[in-house]
Amino acid sequence: MPPVWRSLSMPRHESPNGQPESDQEEGPLEIAVVGDLTDNESDLTERLLGIQPGGECTMYFDSPGGSPYAAMSLVALMRLRGIRATGIVTGECSSAALWPLAACQRRLVTPFSVLLFHPMKWQSEEHIGIREAAEWSRHFADLERDMDVLLGELFGSGHDLLADWIRTHRYVTGRELAAAGLAELISLQPLVPINA
Repeated sequence: MPPVWRSLSMPRHESPNGQPESDQEEGPLEIAVVGDLTDNESDLTERLLGIQPGGECTMYFDSPGGSPYAAMSLVALMRLRGIRATGIVTGECSSAALWPLAACQRRLVTPFSVLLFHPMKWQSEEHIGIREAAEWSRHFADLERDMDVLLGELFGSGHDLLADWIRTHRYVTGRELAAAGLAELISLQPLVPINA
């Protein structure tokens, strides 16, 4: 029997229909990765830490990206804790949000999913000296190179294709990602029966 999905926002002691949760079969935790990763990093970190090491979750992505450091922190938590995640792109999954998606063991996209691959962008609103700017530039180049290599490793294939997409600032559809063998294409039908 397929698992019944549960959301973190659902109290553990009561289900949506008012029955004690112990009377229902539990499934993987569901996590919404929506909006900027930087703005939501604390909440996403807390939710990932709420999963037992080696546990399962389903992550729903509709994110334009955010800080590469926030992305790497989420990837590190997922990998170091052995979290077996299924990532589903329900809308957009772009920029830094690509790394947590790639860290998912199973990746699902719809024909309407959109993913933007691009080189990292540096933005600072701080007034910094020339030496600090030069050091940041050096660090940023190393970080970008290392993260691009990691993205290929997380996806498990397509290194040359990913590099081309990044270099050309490519918007990739769910169909294209699936055709490249980096995700599974699904239709907009229920993944599990509602009354499983």
